[in-house]
Amino acid sequence: MNEGERIAQAFVAARRDARALAQYPGQRPETLDQAYAIQSHAIALTPSAVAGWKVGRINPPLDTQLGTNRLAGPIFADRVVEARDGLAMPVFEGGFGAAEAEFLLRIGTAPDPAKKSYTIAEAMALIDAVHAGIEVASSPYPGINADGPLVTISDFGNNHGLVIGPEIPDWRSGQFLRWPLELLIDGKRAGAATAAEMLDGPFGAAAFLFELAAARGIALTPGQWISSGAVTGVHQMRPGEVAVARFGNSIEIACAIEGAAAEAQARKVAHERG
Repeated sequence: MNEGERIAQAFVAARRDARALAQYPGQRPETLDQAYAIQSHAIALTPSAVAGWKVGRINPPLDTQLGTNRLAGPIFADRVVEARDGLAMPVFEGGFGAAEAEFLLRIGTAPDPAKKSYTIAEAMALIDAVHAGIEVASSPYPGINADGPLVTISDFGNNHGLVIGPEIPDWRSGQFLRWPLELLIDGKRAGAATAAEMLDGPFGAAAFLFELAAARGIALTPGQWISSGAVTGVHQMRPGEVAVARFGNSIEIACAIEGAAAEAQARKVAHERG
């Protein structure tokens, strides 16, 4: 077993047991190839199917150093839920937890695995729906973001769930890119912005993912989701807090945050009860 496999096993076990990791479990990756190799090992160890991919930004100057301004990580099927009243999503206590207001793109046509480059228009043509949503970012390791994008990539891109809200009407017109978005935590504004301010926008995130998948031999399939990036920022949260994401004047999604240990115990009790 190599170092990357050991790191992947440590992260998968910590996530399964809802157990925090006080330190990074091994030697931190130094290249994109090393980081994505750890991620791939961890995906292979995870029983749930991949239902989509989160895309996040790599900020300057690391974007120049690494040769890319985005990163990606898997979203697992058992962590994808539809928005509803009273919804609670888990984060790892003692680790890192955050909520992000995002536009979610659904893949309608699988990209050609041999195609290495995409324009915005080409990427957009492969999407069949856009929804409002919240990405729950969480890792057992509290330094997942502070240690930089390579560490973030190595633990599933810091994803731990996706809340799917209403579909965006007339999304092909692009009007939604100028909608004002805000995220509130316990009623206080944590951030506000528009998708038009994000690099080359949500469809740029799709183009990035399609190119990354082709380069790394990742099979993307119709129905998978793309969480296209934190519009208002990455807002750290603790169990007991409630996030509310507002999209324009008509869409609002609420999501309470709970401890992953409490969720794990609830699942265990439900299983024991049959």
